[in-house]
Amino acid sequence: MTSQEIIQKYDSSPENLLSILHDLQDANQNHYLTEKDLQTAAVYLRLPISFVQGVATFYTMFSLTPRGNYIIRVCESPPCHLLGSTTVAQELMKLLGIQFGETTGDKMFTLEMSSCLGVCGVAPAMMINDEVYGNLTPQRIREILEEKRRGA
Repeated sequence: MTSQEIIQKYDSSPENLLSILHDLQDANQNHYLTEKDLQTAAVYLRLPISFVQGVATFYTMFSLTPRGNYIIRVCESPPCHLLGSTTVAQELMKLLGIQFGETTGDKMFTLEMSSCLGVCGVAPAMMINDEVYGNLTPQRIREILEEKRRGA
């Protein structure tokens, strides 16, 4: 689906900006918003490009740089932190060989932090694309990554 086809699903009302940006990003095989995507949304919604860029850079769920097939977001909320998100983060960095904000060389995984995933009852937690994983241990993290590698 082209950028034009995506935005045409919505009325040209500025209140549709977030939905449009999500759909444009989801349609990109590298899971990010291109400059062309931002410009297309701005023109369609009759908004200044600076406003659209501001929105895209404000929300952590949007990216302006290419990312991996699997975007791993580690929750750093106080409950997750108290229950072991530091261990989760260290294990992921060790297993993937990357730091937060980086993508593996094979373009399979991107590692990001998230201020809250809203699943405090299963802390520590992470989200891979749209799937949440809780009650994480180093062993469970290894299993999840292997499962993703096999599925790729």
